[in-house]
Amino acid sequence: MEDTGKTLLAIIVDKRKKTAPTVQKILTDWGCWIKTRLGIHDGVLDKCSNVGLIIVELVGERKKHQELSHKLCLLDGVKTELVHLTF
Repeated sequence: MEDTGKTLLAIIVDKRKKTAPTVQKILTDWGCWIKTRLGIHDGVLDKCSNVGLIIVELVGERKKHQELSHKLCLLDGVKTELVHLTF
């Protein structure tokens, strides 16, 4: 039976300036499981926020989604939430 849902991973990155390079490396390494990626943070130029939100649409096995989520949560200041939406 075909999966009729979408899996999203919401990622909050606190200490963005310090942690973002490692988060970016992990997401790049897991690129084959990421269909869509959106990064958001408040502010621009000299008023850039140190907290960011990344939302990714994942494909593939749910076990891999959980593995990616766990790997990111091991980083200081990073929290994730997996959401599976069905229709």
